[in-house]
Amino acid sequence: MKVVEVASGHGTIPEEVIENVLARHDIVDTVSKVVQLSKQGKYLWGLCPFHSEKSPSFTVTPDRGVFHCFGCGMGGNAIKFRMEIEGLSFPEAVRIMAEESDIPVPEGRGGAMAPPDPERDRLIQAYELSAKFYHFLLKNTEYGTAAMDYLRTRGFSDKMIDQFQIGYAPDRWDTLLQFLEKRSFDLAEMEKGGLLSVRGENKGYLDRFRGRVIFPIANRMGKTIAFAGRILGEGQPKYLNSPESRLFNKSRILYNLHQSKASIRKTRQIVLFEGYGDVISAWEAGVHNGVATMGTSLTEGHVALMKSLGDEIVLAYDGDKAGQAAALKAIPLLEDSGLRVKVALLPSGLDPDEFISRHGGDRFREQVIDSAVSSIKFKLIYLKKNHILLEEDGKIAYVKEALEIIAGLHSSTEREVYLREISSELELSYDSLKQDCNLLRASMQKNNPEGDNNDKRWNNGRHKKGQVQTPTLLPAYHVAERRLLSFMIQDPEAAAYVGERLGEEFNIDDHAAIAAYLYAYYAQGKPPGISRFLSSLQDDRLEKTATAISMMDTPPDWNTQVLDDCIREVQKYPLLRKIEPKREEMIQAEKSGDFLRAAQIASEILALERQ
Repeated sequence: MKVVEVASGHGTIPEEVIENVLARHDIVDTVSKVVQLSKQGKYLWGLCPFHSEKSPSFTVTPDRGVFHCFGCGMGGNAIKFRMEIEGLSFPEAVRIMAEESDIPVPEGRGGAMAPPDPERDRLIQAYELSAKFYHFLLKNTEYGTAAMDYLRTRGFSDKMIDQFQIGYAPDRWDTLLQFLEKRSFDLAEMEKGGLLSVRGENKGYLDRFRGRVIFPIANRMGKTIAFAGRILGEGQPKYLNSPESRLFNKSRILYNLHQSKASIRKTRQIVLFEGYGDVISAWEAGVHNGVATMGTSLTEGHVALMKSLGDEIVLAYDGDKAGQAAALKAIPLLEDSGLRVKVALLPSGLDPDEFISRHGGDRFREQVIDSAVSSIKFKLIYLKKNHILLEEDGKIAYVKEALEIIAGLHSSTEREVYLREISSELELSYDSLKQDCNLLRASMQKNNPEGDNNDKRWNNGRHKKGQVQTPTLLPAYHVAERRLLSFMIQDPEAAAYVGERLGEEFNIDDHAAIAAYLYAYYAQGKPPGISRFLSSLQDDRLEKTATAISMMDTPPDWNTQVLDDCIREVQKYPLLRKIEPKREEMIQAEKSGDFLRAAQIASEILALERQ
């Protein structure tokens, strides 16, 4: 019999807290904040937020409380969805969701212990200590003098330096190395986690960050999980981020989210900046709902995370050409997810940090953030800069391109507002502009008659052609094991029946593990239900497999004949595996003329077949 070790629990979070979280966080409401869903039959369908696809293969089953993607295999309950979207551990996700629903989370005894993850815990501890160490070096040693001078010229107050725990990494190769070594951290683990680098020819380790101002990057819970280092003086790269690690995925992390989430939750608005300095300066100016991407372009992971937190995004990018081009690129990604988008307008060449230094926080809030324009208005302003409107050719070209933007708007009121603005600004006939716009709109609808409907139906920002796996025909024993588990998930009596006759003798390891978890789950007197059961697994692969099995169209009613047929199919497979090599052995015996041996093997095969 296979022995499957079953670990269960969730740190010191009591089981009743997890059940309350699942009860208060409806799967449809949770997913709908990120994915636009449409009902078809018993499922809600949408485009998967975890892989690129053009046709929807992502489903939500309200009565079971689970999501599942038939394309990439991702699946689970509401807690799992938040974990994957926001890059959280299980305890972190539960605590955040409990906080959102005013569910108290008692500490200490009473909760089952989660499977330990000592390497992750050590890495977080190392980052937390390193952040404090770098901050100390900045504030209290000669190493940090030049860095403090630089930060003060940037307008960073001591209060902000402390609040954001800004630090300094001296321009030496072994400062942090010695610090970590004295505290008995495994240096290979520290290199893997991004704090150290390997020296040339693999001769030991050295500090990854040297001669840089350090900006700690925290997760949703406020734990430091990475660093961004800005070089002092000349040199490349200007900014150096920690590499991707088990703690840090820059495509799903937003700088300062841990501090800004309270303000975001209150206002449902997020101000998105390009840089760390912009976020810090804006915070001191009173903008407490600001975040920034990790020195990378806006990704679908960022969008999904923001969609789960707010309704409106204000893009506060730099006022130069690169910043405006980045804003233009970000708009469709955000709007396709259903977010409202505004764009803060900055004087050419200034970034938010510089604007605040020159004009102060009050003017920044009033003239930049509060005066942000709609995405359409921004596109028209951006477009205007590419044409010389004093020349007839420039004016005609601008109007032609502007009409293409306006014609795509669903609201006739919005179209009228922008057409009247152009009419007044360029002294053109409103009626002529409206007629041209209507003709263009009719042409668009003719070329894409289902465009509007399709956009509304499946529009959640994922238009890349995805590769959906073609379903494969599973062998009979595999199907039988999945059917058994499907019955067992729905009914503890079915689980007890299978447990007595089959136990954990499933041929597929993951199926044996899920069966073992089910036996343990029901032994604790817990009710059936895939959403609750998933929270006991604590294993990504098993969660995906169990979710996929729960999606099978297995009738809730069962009888012993159905279960017995499946059990026989499962038990038959090991015997069949023994028969195949014996057939080969018999053929070889016949070919070599050893007919006595061939007859003996044939007898063994018959005995196995009778079994």
